[in-house]
Amino acid sequence: MDRLKGKTAIISGGATGMGAAAARLFAAEGATVGVIDRNVAAGEALVAELKAAGHKAHFAKADVSSKAEVEAAVASVTKALGPVNVLFNHAGTIVIKPFLETEESDWDFLFDVNVKSMYLMTRAVLPGMIAAGGGSIVCTSSISAVYATPNEVLYDATKGACHMFARAIAVEFRDKGIRCNAVCPGFIETPHGMREVEGLTKLGVDVSDAAIKAAQGRMGKPEDVARAALYLASDDSDFVTGAQLFVDGGFSAV
Repeated sequence: MDRLKGKTAIISGGATGMGAAAARLFAAEGATVGVIDRNVAAGEALVAELKAAGHKAHFAKADVSSKAEVEAAVASVTKALGPVNVLFNHAGTIVIKPFLETEESDWDFLFDVNVKSMYLMTRAVLPGMIAAGGGSIVCTSSISAVYATPNEVLYDATKGACHMFARAIAVEFRDKGIRCNAVCPGFIETPHGMREVEGLTKLGVDVSDAAIKAAQGRMGKPEDVARAALYLASDDSDFVTGAQLFVDGGFSAV
């Protein structure tokens, strides 16, 4: 349907999982796509796949918790593809430990990757987006922003921060033509999601197939989140900003 025709999108953490699903969908909907990730092999393979399908795409390597690397990657994408209209702040990771076994290094690592990365990516992209007349920012939060899980205190805290980051950006930059929203996945069948299930299971938390089915009907697919991100990225959501879109099969409705 070309809902992103003429737009340039950057996806952080775009090499695999939900980020890669979004890259494929955004490209299919007409966007030129910049993939930023530290996974060079997967990122370059994805961009090669997109180009082979006739899409315009560019990969740039970055540790998204590093200001210098983020700025260099954004500059690389902008030089290759032009002004950015869409930013999907998707990069993230998880630490699963009993709270009293966590270390300060776990806290710093998780906030760097999950929260600081959103600050750095948005800070790097926003001036050009405003100069280009506006745009849409989508941030990956989680059901964990509002639903606590044992052994995920640090992760839950980062996702709560992502939630408010998206809302605050939306309020501050609404009059500059910028929209910012959060997409909040439930349990999704990605390497990240399956690592979470494995880690929680080892610690005695019931995330069995039956428990997942009871909570959200089925295990989510990366494409479920990609379609939600597409809606928030596109002009279909022109009057939607500062919102949290839960993609969780009703987990948050119970």
